[in-house]
Amino acid sequence: MPRRSLTRLYKDEFSNYSLATFQKDLIAGLSVAAVALPLALAFGVGSGAGAAAGLITSIVGGLLIGALGGAPYQISGAKAVTSVVLIVLVNRYGLEGMWFATLFSGLLMFAIGLMRLGRFTAFVPAPVIRGFTLGIALIIIIRQTDNLLGIKTPTTETAAQKLIGYFNGGFTPNLQAILIGLVVIGIMILWPKKWNAYFPSSLLGLIAAALLNWTLGWSATTIGFIPRTLILEKHLSLTNIPWTHLTDFIAPALTLTALGSIEAFLCGAAGSNMTGVRLQVNQQLIGQGLGNIALPFFGAIPTTSAMIRTKVAIQSGGQTRMVSIIHSIILLLAMFLFAPFIEKIPLAALAGVLMVTAYRTIEWDAIKRKFGKRFKSNMIAFTISVIATVVFNLTDAILAGTLIVGAFFLNKIASIDIEVQDVDIKRLKERGIRTAGKCKHVQVAFMTGPLFFAATGKFNEAFTNLNDTHALILSMRGVPLIDTEGLEELYRLYEKLRKQGGTLMFAGVHENARVMMERDDLVETIGEENFFWSSDQAIVEAERRGCPFCESDRAS
Repeated sequence: MPRRSLTRLYKDEFSNYSLATFQKDLIAGLSVAAVALPLALAFGVGSGAGAAAGLITSIVGGLLIGALGGAPYQISGAKAVTSVVLIVLVNRYGLEGMWFATLFSGLLMFAIGLMRLGRFTAFVPAPVIRGFTLGIALIIIIRQTDNLLGIKTPTTETAAQKLIGYFNGGFTPNLQAILIGLVVIGIMILWPKKWNAYFPSSLLGLIAAALLNWTLGWSATTIGFIPRTLILEKHLSLTNIPWTHLTDFIAPALTLTALGSIEAFLCGAAGSNMTGVRLQVNQQLIGQGLGNIALPFFGAIPTTSAMIRTKVAIQSGGQTRMVSIIHSIILLLAMFLFAPFIEKIPLAALAGVLMVTAYRTIEWDAIKRKFGKRFKSNMIAFTISVIATVVFNLTDAILAGTLIVGAFFLNKIASIDIEVQDVDIKRLKERGIRTAGKCKHVQVAFMTGPLFFAATGKFNEAFTNLNDTHALILSMRGVPLIDTEGLEELYRLYEKLRKQGGTLMFAGVHENARVMMERDDLVETIGEENFFWSSDQAIVEAERRGCPFCESDRAS
């Protein structure tokens, strides 16, 4: 389907907009806001930027990306996948570093969408995505253990270091905080799914936790002050950009861009399956890029497409992008009207929300299926992605997992099959082809598979011994592509045969391969007269031309 402009998307969505449609969008917007509120607070705290930053992210991101995005159902907001990267940035460079990485990522995402390169987000293999999804879930659970236990342990660069630190002891858990966190976890697990459509379990858990901590006078640490403003006191400005450390932000910005783009693609795929409306991924990345460019100047954190909120929007009957805009307006009102209550929510309660949410993002069924079927390449890529995510970082996880899958894939497709045969006179006669059949120096090589850099080794092995070959016919109907390395190998084979007085012929060359051979002037060099529709035609022609080896045999 061709890319459609934002104007066309608006026309498709709002051409028949009515009061009844708005009522559906309003109900869906209320439902999404109820789900988004606890998640925005939790992911804001989880990123190290604070609950207010997470809330503003969902408000501003929902408005901007909702208005400029590539699908009517896509809802954006603060996400766990980005909070994992942000906590490291905040610990290392402060809020300014996190904001600049967000701005840099937004520019990259905008450029990708503008250049219509969004389809490349689908090139990250599924095992890698599932691997770092599990890794992210583990990181969130590990890093939220402090809040769940009501303690404060030293910050670390990686989740693995944080986990090891707990075994060293030196802290006293707050039993009241633990009990509050367990109450939230229990509510989210036990709350019937069908009731979630009417009242989200995460929101109920936060309300119960706040009331429990307040009415019993417990000492669990709470969120604290929520400013009644959209632009936080601390925000990005041109004067506080860390210019001296710009190169340090390349890897984090690339990671945020990759994660944001992948989330947009996956969320769009899920939304498309549910609604039948395809996501315009390039337009989504343009909107998402602009949103992330703007958010640092509000003091907020990165935003990306949110799977849970998008599914709630669709299941609640949402019809247009007004759902995203309405949900942002409701969150804005909640920020100003309910801030005194939000401030009393314990951090342990947010930890409970994050842990359950993280657990639910893991695709357990897909993981069990891959391991149950013993797909080795998937298992290795998945495992390496998980370990790299927890021990190192998400950038390493994506690169390592993708390289592993790519290596297995190259090894599999590089297995080009080459079968060199002498001319079968009996078979030719059965097919009504007349040939003298006296030349024993004509061979046919039947090739199947792509001839590219990873297959050149096997190609060379197949033609090491051609000393008594006068005409070598390459039957290439089964070779769908050739790269420049493959062309060089064909040149070498041609020169090898030419020097010994032989001829290289081609039969049934695939159209894609033919185009490459013409671009490299290989067809002109070898001669159009040496290209045939079938190997049978080439055999007849090879014998007609005569063979110097046969002539020398007769002369002797």
